Amino acid sequence: MRTTVRVYWRLLRAGFQRQSAYRLAALGGLVANTTFGLLKVAVLFATVRAAGGSLAGYDVGRMGTYVWISQAMLGSVNLHGRTDIAERIKDGRVAVDFLRPLDVQAAEITTEVGRSLFALIPRGLPMIAIGAVVGMAAPESAAAYPLGVLSVLLGIVISSATAYLVGVAGFWLVETRGLQVCYMVVSGFLAGLFVPIQLFPRWLLLVAHASPFPSMMMYPIEILSGRVGLAGALALLGAQLAWLAGVGGLGQALTRAGRRHLEVQGG
Repeated sequence: MRTTVRVYWRLLRAGFQRQSAYRLAALGGLVANTTFGLLKVAVLFATVRAAGGSLAGYDVGRMGTYVWISQAMLGSVNLHGRTDIAERIKDGRVAVDFLRPLDVQAAEITTEVGRSLFALIPRGLPMIAIGAVVGMAAPESAAAYPLGVLSVLLGIVISSATAYLVGVAGFWLVETRGLQVCYMVVSGFLAGLFVPIQLFPRWLLLVAHASPFPSMMMYPIEILSGRVGLAGALALLGAQLAWLAGVGGLGQALTRAGRRHLEVQGG
């Protein structure tokens, strides 16, 4: 057990260190996040003011919190659907992964989470600092901070686990770039990247809640912004855990089915 934990810890560190090599890319991401964050502030603040100062429970302060936390999480939450497993399936290297004494899904997700955690340093924290200067509303309860951090971590893991599903579709599709594009469009919209999902029509809001995407970004924002109380925060955390279990179980099933398919095709 201790050896297994040590191995996954090293995979987490390897993912973190691998992403830290791309420092100029992180700087470029920070500039892009800041630019789009300021654009979103201008548009959404004007929308709130035009609605009389409150829109779906968002005033200017809470809308600012939404904007800057979503921008802070953008580099760490996998909403683009790209994963290493897709390439390894395409070129056949996944056969070597199956020979290793590690769970293929767990190893892939752990490495991806390590890369995502690094992005919080050069891109996430500066976004929060900029938001504090531009204008953000602080939560009324101090419990929102530890619960929010836990929710952010769960959101990162859920996004990695869901993107893994796109990658393992390569066992049947071989080329997954088209699926990745569809995933990127749908996930960003339903996760609340562009506007809070509370602004959606009711039918679309129900569609969003019936998917894992709000668990990646919108639920952590709701908790960190203090829009939900302690009971609401615990309910959102419970929903995240449920989605993680569901997506993780589906990933296990697809990995086993894909392995059988790969063996049949490979002879």
